[in-house]
Amino acid sequence: MDIVVLLKQVPDTETLIQIAADKTSIKTEDVKWVINPYDEFAVEEALRIKEAQGEGKVTILTVGPERAIEAIRTALAMGADEGVLIDDPAAEGGDALGTAKVLAAALREIPYDLIVAGQRAVDDDYYQVPAAVAAFLGIAQVSMVIKEEIQDEKILCERTIEGGTMVVEAQLPALFTTQKGINEPRYASLPGIMKAKKKPLAKKTLADLGINPSEVGEAGAKCRVMSLSFPPERSPGKIIEGETPEAKAAELVRLLREEAKVI
Repeated sequence: MDIVVLLKQVPDTETLIQIAADKTSIKTEDVKWVINPYDEFAVEEALRIKEAQGEGKVTILTVGPERAIEAIRTALAMGADEGVLIDDPAAEGGDALGTAKVLAAALREIPYDLIVAGQRAVDDDYYQVPAAVAAFLGIAQVSMVIKEEIQDEKILCERTIEGGTMVVEAQLPALFTTQKGINEPRYASLPGIMKAKKKPLAKKTLADLGINPSEVGEAGAKCRVMSLSFPPERSPGKIIEGETPEAKAAELVRLLREEAKVI
């Protein structure tokens, strides 16, 4: 079975984020970059499917700058077989639809039975790219999957919904997105890291994919970031003073009524 994992490199969730001078992007000089956490689940699930099937190939597909190679190599060290990086300045600054268009064009040149992606990227929280990729390719898509099983050219997915779960069946080829709880991603072993350096990693541009630069990236974006700002600081908490529990309760009620105005 040929499986493609859509992967994105994002800032580490513990990195101190600073807004750049243009007020529409972040400073990247001191940022630590990692695999999007939800995409780690996708890589792990793809590897488990390949191992269960007993054969096949796992390809990592990424749109990003040169530094994204590090994320691909990490996935290769986990056990993936090869990687593809679409690196083109014209693809930068795009929206979810533009990114999906680039990924879909690349996927038309890669054999696949199944596509796996994280349910969202933790940097922009769009939730849109995997669904748009499936739409461009004309294949079924199942989101927020916490369990899957492949049977007779079909995939059976258990996905989370509000208040519970539901089971969805789709014909292969298909795309599904991973949710927290589906697995526990493995660590890259030292032998895996050494092998990853020799695994195939192809680089492509928009021209290689036959994409007009005006249709993607910042030039083709239909959704733009107008400005970034940090949320307002919260007011400090208050400690209710009083000599007795009754006095403290009375003061709390007063504050809720007169200051917070919630009662």
